[in-house]
Amino acid sequence: MTKNSSIKIRRALLSVSDKSGIIELANSLQKENVEIISTGGTLKHLRENNIEAIDISSFTGSPEMMGGRVKTLHPKVHAGILSRRIKDKDEIEKNSIEEIDLVVVNLYPFKKTISNNSSLEEAIENIDIGGPTMTRAAAKNFYHVAVISSPNDYEDFKNEFEKNKEISYETRLMLAKKAFSLITDYDLAISDYLEALGQNDLPNSIFGKFNKVDELRYGENPHQKAAFYLENYKKSSGISSAVQLQGKELSYNNIADADAAIECVSNFSEPSCVIVKHANPCGVASSENIFKAYKKAFACDPTSAFGGIIAFNKELDEETSNFLKDNQFIEVVAAPKFTNGALESFQDKKNVRLLEIKNLKKSDSGMKFHSVNSGLLLQSIDTGEIQINDLKTVSKRVPNQHELTNSFFAWKVCKYVKSNAIVYASNNQTLGIGAGQMSRIDSAEIAVRKAKKAGFDLKGSCMASDAFFPFRDSIDEAAKNGISCVIQPGGSIRDEEVISAADEADMIMIFTGMRHFRH
Repeated sequence: MTKNSSIKIRRALLSVSDKSGIIELANSLQKENVEIISTGGTLKHLRENNIEAIDISSFTGSPEMMGGRVKTLHPKVHAGILSRRIKDKDEIEKNSIEEIDLVVVNLYPFKKTISNNSSLEEAIENIDIGGPTMTRAAAKNFYHVAVISSPNDYEDFKNEFEKNKEISYETRLMLAKKAFSLITDYDLAISDYLEALGQNDLPNSIFGKFNKVDELRYGENPHQKAAFYLENYKKSSGISSAVQLQGKELSYNNIADADAAIECVSNFSEPSCVIVKHANPCGVASSENIFKAYKKAFACDPTSAFGGIIAFNKELDEETSNFLKDNQFIEVVAAPKFTNGALESFQDKKNVRLLEIKNLKKSDSGMKFHSVNSGLLLQSIDTGEIQINDLKTVSKRVPNQHELTNSFFAWKVCKYVKSNAIVYASNNQTLGIGAGQMSRIDSAEIAVRKAKKAGFDLKGSCMASDAFFPFRDSIDEAAKNGISCVIQPGGSIRDEEVISAADEADMIMIFTGMRHFRH
C-alpha cells in the first residue's frame, strides 16, 4: 500500500467507556452501510438509540467471560484488525476471518478512578486490557485500519468519511500516533500508581524514558531524597556520559554543578577551564594550555572557587593536577581524559571525585525539565549560538578585532550564568561575574566589586549581559570603571537611551539579537 492510499470502511468495532459522541459517529457509519460490532454497555447504548450492531460474542462465537474481563481477546477480533489484506488473504479465507477496518475504543477511566481515592480493588478493575490491546493492534496496522481513541476525533473523522466515503493515509497515521501516545500515558499512569503503593521510594523510571542509575545520599539538603536518572535511547553527553574514576560518590549538588561546568567549558575549542560554584561559573578562561587556563580562571574569584567544580575541555596532565590540588580545596574535577600521571597525582586525595567525560560535545537537541509543585516545566535545550559575523554594532565607535574577541568570549560565558547575568572579561579571561540578582544593576555592581577584590583593572575590558538593559544605570556603572565595550541582546524600549549612554562614554555597544535567560 502506498502512502497516498485511502481505505473504505466496511466493518467497524465500537467499544467505548466514554459514550459521548458515539451515537453520532455510529449513525454516520450506519448510513454508509458499515457493519458495526460492539460490546457490553456500548452495544446496549447503540441499540437503545436504534443503531444496528452485532454482539461481539456472536462475532467471535465465544461468550463474554469473567464479568466482561474477557470479551475481545479473541483471534477473530485481532486477526480481523491485524490482517494485511492482500498479504494475509489466504489465511483470512482459510480461517473465515472477517476483516475490521475501523476500531473505535476509549479505555476504562483508570486516572479518574484513582483520583477519587478508590480502593486498590477498584483501581485494579479499572485497568483496561482488551481496549489497549485492540488500540495497539489497529494503530500498528494503520496502513489498513483506522483507529479512534478519543471522542475529540469523532467530528473530523465523520466529516472526512461523509465527504469522501474513505479515510486517507494521513488521517490514519495521525490517529495511530495519537493512539500510541494515549496508550503510553495510560500504562505510565498504572505504573506510577502501583509504584507508589505502600512506599515513598523514588520511582524506577520517569515518563518511561528515564531510568534510575544511582540513588544519591540525599538531595540539595540532607533531609531530601534524591536519585540520578538517564534518558533511554539517547546518546549520553556531558555529565550523563561521565565515568567516575575515583572519589566519594557524587552528591545531588555535585552532579548539578558539574553539569553546569561541563556544559560551559564545552563551548570553547582552545584549552579552557571553568570553575563553578552553586551552578554559576565563578571563573572561566582560555589559554595556550590548560595549566595557564586554570590559573587565569582561578584568579577571577579565588574565594568562590573554594570547594568548586573544575571542568576542562582538554586532557588533564600531571603538572596541572599537582598545582590545582595544592592550590585549592576541590570537590570534583572533570575532563575528557586524564593522563596516568594526573591520576597518580590524586592518589593522596582519595575523596576528590574525578570524572572522565566520554562525550564532551554539547547536546544539539533534547529537552530540559524543571519541576514545580505538582507539575513540570519542559523546554528545548538552549542551543542558540551566534558567530562574530552575526554581531551588530549600534554605537558610534566601532570595535577592533581585540574588542570583538573579548566581547565574544564574555558572551559565551554569560549564557551559563544565572539571570540577571553580567560578565566582565578581557584576554579570554573573566574578571568579574555578577549572577542571579533581582536587578541588572545589582549584578553589574557585584561583578565590579569581585573584579576589584581580585585585583583586576577593568579598563578596556568588555561587559556582557544575558538580556537587554532596561535602564542606562548599568552602562553608567560600566563607564565609571573603564569598560570599553558592551555586548547585549538589545530589544528594550529604552535601547536608544542605553545606546546614547554608551556613546556619551565613547563605549562600543554590540547587539546579538539573542537572549540567554538561565533560571
